Amino acid sequence: MATVKVTDQSFKEQTSKGLVLVDFWAPWCGPCKMIGPVLEELSDDMSDKVTIAKLNVDENQQTAGQYGVMSIPTLLFFKDGEVVDQVVGFQPKEALEARINHHA
Repeated sequence: MATVKVTDQSFKEQTSKGLVLVDFWAPWCGPCKMIGPVLEELSDDMSDKVTIAKLNVDENQQTAGQYGVMSIPTLLFFKDGEVVDQVVGFQPKEALEARINHHA
């Protein structure tokens, strides 16, 4: 399962059910480019536990502002619509897997 693209308009609906990891990113961000392939792998490996979504902060400033995203990449973990965890900056796959398993 590939990552899901979310926007200001679809954000609330797409994060309302189950565990969703949202990657707040931008195309010009170096660390965002580094974490992209890690998130794709997690999306493939852990699709039974988590949905991985990507929100471009340049195109969706309302949602980024609503959640106080100042640095990217910021990863927010939502469980049934509520933020349960946050990570800022690049993280290795193993660290993200552990967080997903903790919240799943």
